[in-house]
Order: sequence, then C-alpha cells, then structure tokens
Amino acid sequence: MQLGASLPVGDIGTGPAPLRDYAQAAEGLGYQYLLAADHVLGGNPDIDYGGRRVGTTATAYHDPFVVFAFLAGVTKKMGFASGVVILAQRQAALVAKQAACLDELCEGRFRLGIGVGWNEIEFQGLGMDFRTRGRRSAEQVRFMQALWAEPSITFKGEFHQLDDGGINPRPKSGRVPVWFGGHAEATFKRTAKYGDGFMPLQYPAGDDALKAFDKLRALIRAEGRDPAAVGLEVWVSPGKGTPDDWRREFTFWKKAGVTHVTCHTTYVSNHHKRIAGKGYADHLDAITRYRAAVADLL
Repeated sequence: MQLGASLPVGDIGTGPAPLRDYAQAAEGLGYQYLLAADHVLGGNPDIDYGGRRVGTTATAYHDPFVVFAFLAGVTKKMGFASGVVILAQRQAALVAKQAACLDELCEGRFRLGIGVGWNEIEFQGLGMDFRTRGRRSAEQVRFMQALWAEPSITFKGEFHQLDDGGINPRPKSGRVPVWFGGHAEATFKRTAKYGDGFMPLQYPAGDDALKAFDKLRALIRAEGRDPAAVGLEVWVSPGKGTPDDWRREFTFWKKAGVTHVTCHTTYVSNHHKRIAGKGYADHLDAITRYRAAVADLL
C-alpha cells in the first residue's frame, strides 16, 4: 500500500523553490508519490455564472507534465501521478509523447490519471468537442497504449488515424500506467477494459465504497483480467478528524484492497475537508502528522 501527498501549488506558490522544498520534504517523510491536478483554462473569478459549475483562474495550477519533469530532477525515489489529466482536451499522440518522455526522465515513476472533464470553458478554449469527450477519451487510451507498446503502429478509429508511425522515446516497460478517475458507469467499464487503476473519490469509507469495488472487480473478471492487477486510489483529509480517526479510515481502506492513499490537504467534498491554513508550513505540518499517525499501518 502506497501513501502519497497532494501538491498544493495554489497555496504554497508556483515558483521552483517551494515546489522543490515541498517535494523533497515529502520524500524525506516517507511519502511515495505526489499528486498534481490538471486545469488548463478557467473563467473570470469575478463573474457570476448563474449557478453553473465553472472552473476559474482564482487558483493556480501547473501543467502536471511540466511540474513533474522539474520535480523528477530534484527527487530520488518520489513517484508522480496526475489527478487527473482531462484527456479529451488534448491530442492523444502528444499526451503519449509527453507521458513517455516523463516516464524516462523519472525512471518509470509516473502514473497517468485521466478523466473526461466537466468544465466546458476548457474544451471551448482548446478547440475540442465537449459532447464527444467520453468516446474520444476511450479511443485515446487505446491509441496511446498502442504507441507506447510498439515502435511503429497502424491505427484507425473514429477520431484517430495513423499509418505506420510511432514515438521515440517509448516507455522502457512498453506502457505508462493509466488510471481512470470518475464514477459514471462508462468509467467503470473503461477501467475494467483498459485501466491500470481507478480513482473513485465519491465514496467515504463504508458499504458504498465496498460495493463499488466489488462491481469494478466483477467487470475486470468479465474482461478476462485479474482484479489484483488494477490498483485503487482514495483520497483522505488531514483537515478533519483526529489521528485515531485517520488510523481507522486507513485500516478500512487497507482491508478493502486499496493500493494507494493520497493525503490531500486541499480537496473539498461531502466527506473531504481542506486544512485550515494555507501556508507552506501548514501543509507540511498536516502531511507530517498524518504520516506519523499511520506509519505502522503501511
């Protein structure tokens, strides 16, 4: 079971010094990977969008491929995971190339987390069709996996065509792990068919999570694959509860077969709460206390 931490760029700053220091500190504490969000475009934070869910530019985000390439050079063993790249906004061959290059620079320590996205403003600004994002994303995964696996491929799909072409470098293992984020029925099916892992954030520790995991494992078996080969990642909040609460939750996830737990200091949902402070020291203190509380359970 791996323990990771989120990279709170929006709070600690976007410059090289705080990012380097935070990554090295997390690595020194024993964290095994860092998670970075992917947001490309946002709306004006001062505009009322009439209740519509619209991402804004109020919070800073680094492109995950860029920031992880930088952090790969200042860490030794730290892994990296995108949480998540909105794949349908990007050209699949370009993402395959970026992921392969990052895989080489960090020596195989990268997981590519992907999602279909919800922010139509981003799709508009990037010239991508919001309505076809699900089908296109599924085909993109197949296209990228083919590019990673072979020096030259021929591919013909609904959205992608390539006649005897390829990328260089390619991942030494022949693949970059692809982890799906989301909760739609289609996401379960795509994870079962193509995924190396699943990131379901909707479920708190409890029966609903166990049912979702059982559903996914049944779908994986139906595809002729081994459920043990597909990882599970959940996010936990050091901004709520006590160390005893963290231990109970961590123990639940471990017994449920979760493979990756991300200590996320800024994520907010019905069962996640960001930490109170926003300074560098606040985030470092939060991940320090969480790691100490669950260290013997890893």
